[in-house]
Amino acid sequence: MDMFGGFGTSFLAFLLVLTVLVFVHELGHYLVARRNGVRIEVFSIGFGPELFGFHDRAGTRWKFSAIPLGGYVKMFGDADAASTPSSGLQGLTADERAVSFHHKRLGQRAAIVAAGPIANFLFSFVVLAVLFATVGQSFTPADVGGVQPGSAAERAGLQPGDLIVSVDGTGIQRFEEIRQIVSIRPGETLEVVVEREGQRRTLQVTPDVSEVQDRMGNTHRIGLLGITRSGAEMVRHDPLTAVWQSGREILGMVGGTFTALGQMIEGTRGTEELGGPLRIAQMSGEVAQTGWYPLVWFMTFLSINLGMINLFPVPMLDGGHLLFYAIEGLRGRPLGARAQEYGFRIGLALVLTLMVFATWNDLVQLRVVDFFRGLIS
Repeated sequence: MDMFGGFGTSFLAFLLVLTVLVFVHELGHYLVARRNGVRIEVFSIGFGPELFGFHDRAGTRWKFSAIPLGGYVKMFGDADAASTPSSGLQGLTADERAVSFHHKRLGQRAAIVAAGPIANFLFSFVVLAVLFATVGQSFTPADVGGVQPGSAAERAGLQPGDLIVSVDGTGIQRFEEIRQIVSIRPGETLEVVVEREGQRRTLQVTPDVSEVQDRMGNTHRIGLLGITRSGAEMVRHDPLTAVWQSGREILGMVGGTFTALGQMIEGTRGTEELGGPLRIAQMSGEVAQTGWYPLVWFMTFLSINLGMINLFPVPMLDGGHLLFYAIEGLRGRPLGARAQEYGFRIGLALVLTLMVFATWNDLVQLRVVDFFRGLIS
């Protein structure tokens, strides 16, 4: 139900989704830092000028800031939100060193940095497990209900009643998993194992390439087998099965994301699918209008991707810090201040470039560029 109108729904859903995911990510850093005796000066949702906030008993300033496109935890010893070492670290007293992030052991610093992405993965894992145990999981048996004439499935020899056991080495339990794998592999030959009349057979299937348009008129290439399912239902799992299915779902999300990124690098998939905050806002609004269950599912998917992106070995991101710590562990001493400074500058340039590129994609895909071109032509 659209309670706020199109723009209102998108904006509010975007704020809800991003606030939850940023809070989860930063809470991971915060909890592990406190566990290791680090003093936390600021816990911020958003960047820029503070809108409102409060101090807790430990002296941490909890606040919401004006630009809701991320957040940060500023620890004692940090010069800024990117955890750049402060210039006054050498002059700290013994008591101050004891609560300074940059004076903690290498393993402690690595644990604190890794805790943010790990929190995003744990959040998705727990939320999906709870959903599957309470509301249920969309569960369609992986058997073929029908085969479309002239389709990739018919050419490969798939028949109604076949039970699909695996696709390209990935075990299949639900029809939805077939679609997840096939849709991002258009034109690629896949090895499909089916069970027919009690016997297993291996078939080579090359999904047809289909171009589809989304609600905004954007064209995407997807793979199609040309099979229909036999039925669908929501299945509530017992706690152990819910945990197992949650883990399988997350592995599927991670695998699908890496496959798509690999295809973009190879040039077999367009980079126009890379979206930024505007696209996330649009998708949040569309999903929110379909109900709370799809919105929560969308949130878990974004949480996984947020955790993965932050683990990329790019300075400015958590993965960049972990890369520096790995080098420190191998060398027996940290990189020099100049090397770290250049690393953070390069990382900042890469992150800003990616943000600009993704935002440009948003403007193009949402037809904002065409609108302004029409005004001046």
